[in-house]
Amino acid sequence: MLHRKQPRHAGLDARQLRLGATASVTALILSAVALARTERGLRLMNDGLAFLDFYVGVFALVTLTLTVAFGLVTTERVFLSVPNRVRCQLLHRAAAAAGIGFLLAHAALRSSSLTGLTALALFALAAVTGVTRGWFAHTSKPWLWRVMHGAAYLAWPVAILHGLTAGRPPAGWVAWSYVVCLAAVLSALLVRAVATLRRPPAVPEVVEEPVVIGELVSLDDLRRRRAG
Repeated sequence: MLHRKQPRHAGLDARQLRLGATASVTALILSAVALARTERGLRLMNDGLAFLDFYVGVFALVTLTLTVAFGLVTTERVFLSVPNRVRCQLLHRAAAAAGIGFLLAHAALRSSSLTGLTALALFALAAVTGVTRGWFAHTSKPWLWRVMHGAAYLAWPVAILHGLTAGRPPAGWVAWSYVVCLAAVLSALLVRAVATLRRPPAVPEVVEEPVVIGELVSLDDLRRRRAG
C-alpha cells in the first residue's frame, strides 16, 4: 500500500515585500539627507524626532502585538482558508518589520532598561529566525526553529512590563492601549486553541498500488520491434 503525501504549501515569495521595504528605507534616507540641507528641514527633523521620542514606544508595542496575534493564527487550518492564511502571513511579516524598526528607534532615542533590552534581544532572535526559516526547513530539527522563533511569545509580555514600569507613568490612553493589546493577543490565542481542539486527526489516505498489465518492454526492444 502507498500513502499519498499531503500537498505542502509552497514557500511564500517575499521578494515584493523585501523590494518595498528596501525602497521605503531608501526613500527615508534620501528625505532625511534633503531635509538636513535646509534650516527649515532641520526644524522639521527635530520635531519629528521629538514626536518619535514620545510615541515610538507605543507604535512598537502596537505593531509587535499585531505580529504576535497574526503569528498565532497564521497556521490555523480550521477557520481560515489557504489564501487567508497567506494574507495573515504577509501581515505577520509586515508588522514584524515595522515593529522591529520602531523598537530599534525607541532603543536609539532612549536609554533602555534591562527589561527593554531583554525584549529587544528576544524580538531580534524571533526576527532572525523568521528570515532564515528556509534554512531551518532543510535541517533534521524543525523543533529548533519553533523554539527560537517562539521567543517572540516571551518577548511580548516583557515589552508590556517594560512599558508599564519604565519611564514616566503611562497616560490613560496608553494604559487602555495596553488593555487592547492584551485583548488582541488573548483573542488570537483563543482562536488558535479552539482550532487545535477542532482540528481532525491526520489520517493518511491509502491508495492502491499501480498495476502493470502485460510484459515489460525496454526502449531498445521497442525500437527493434518497430524496425523489424
